[in-house]
Amino acid sequence: MINLLLCDDHRMVREGLKQILADAGDINVIGECADGAEALRQARILPIDVVLLDIAIPVHDGLEVLQQLKKEMPRLPVLILSTYPEKQYAARCYRLGASGYLNKSVDSDQLIIAIRKAAEGGMYVSSSMAETLATSLGQHATRLPHETLSQREYQVFKALASGTCVKDIADQLGLSPNTVSTYRSRILEKTGANNDVGIAMYAVKHQLITP
Repeated sequence: MINLLLCDDHRMVREGLKQILADAGDINVIGECADGAEALRQARILPIDVVLLDIAIPVHDGLEVLQQLKKEMPRLPVLILSTYPEKQYAARCYRLGASGYLNKSVDSDQLIIAIRKAAEGGMYVSSSMAETLATSLGQHATRLPHETLSQREYQVFKALASGTCVKDIADQLGLSPNTVSTYRSRILEKTGANNDVGIAMYAVKHQLITP
């Protein structure tokens, strides 16, 4: 039996996923949570084999939770579940140690296959993502500027690209405005953008946000 921790901030999504997984017969949802802090707490105390983690959760987002889990429990498989296209986050998730990246529109059979594969110590990669990963994760691949951003820089980058001001970003991430401004300066330097409009144009060009 595979003991799974399910983390998604929408109860209806969790209920639907639990039903799908119950039908599998060999997957037991041993814990569930709605935010990143609770995900970390439960992962530390429950006998978990796999974590199924939504990327867009409150308190600590999925990428922060993934990074912390891999730091504390490097052998614990973490599958990322997201509504975002693979091009936006998949490569970053795999670099942080995810065992798979699944869109929430994934077929239930593929979800179960991914969980079983992760529990066995393998990695799930969709056919549509395989070629992209082969390039972006290859030893000699040239990394795009946004792929060099740290996790916190990438959070600020996405917020700036979406038109969020520095003060609001600071409030959302629990940082000081000065700290966010420092991240902004690094982002401008790394992406070659001149201002927030340039950041937004860069994000649209690389399909990191929807125009």
